[in-house]
Amino acid sequence: MRELKGEKLEKELQRLDAMLSYEREYAALAPLCGIDEAGRGPLAGPVAAAAVILPENCRILYLNDSKKLSPARRDALFDEIRERAVSYSIAVIPAERIDEINILQATYEAMRQAVRSLSVEPGALLNDAVTIPELSFRQIPIVKGDAKSLSIAAASVLAKVTRDRMMEEYDRLYPEYGFAKHKGYGTAQHIAALKEHGPCPIHRRTFIGHFV
Repeated sequence: MRELKGEKLEKELQRLDAMLSYEREYAALAPLCGIDEAGRGPLAGPVAAAAVILPENCRILYLNDSKKLSPARRDALFDEIRERAVSYSIAVIPAERIDEINILQATYEAMRQAVRSLSVEPGALLNDAVTIPELSFRQIPIVKGDAKSLSIAAASVLAKVTRDRMMEEYDRLYPEYGFAKHKGYGTAQHIAALKEHGPCPIHRRTFIGHFV
């Protein structure tokens, strides 16, 4: 990755500084934990959630909403976030559980598992737009939080990279679906493969009724 210098570095530090506004606003509740998920929309595979507590005023260059980053950048940030976090946890809920309790409840379940597995108890949760049931911590929902809070952005990267890597492993088991490319989302390629081959064990049966 190209090293930032001069004006470009200054602009990047200003961007990161802006993404710490919620962390500063709620600093009295520290340690603050960012939470986000990956995989609510796909037709196949798990949903993943991550909980991350970063050091106070932590600035990680390039960190942003995971959807705005290249795969190579996400991979590099995945390692740096884990190295620098005070505590982090990642939880994954499989397709069969999603079918059993629905995707929203499965997402909440993953988030609760991630929070409860932290080695440090958070003082408050910074969530990407949701309020998670059955947690006693104070929660601060932030709309589009993965682009506004560094803690939530960190969680979004951990969740997405974890899930993407799982889908690449599933691609080796079920190569006919192209999971490594589309990660289980409903692309034309995926839907065509689903119609031709039928569902495999990681397909969400409650998501694919229109196609099989």
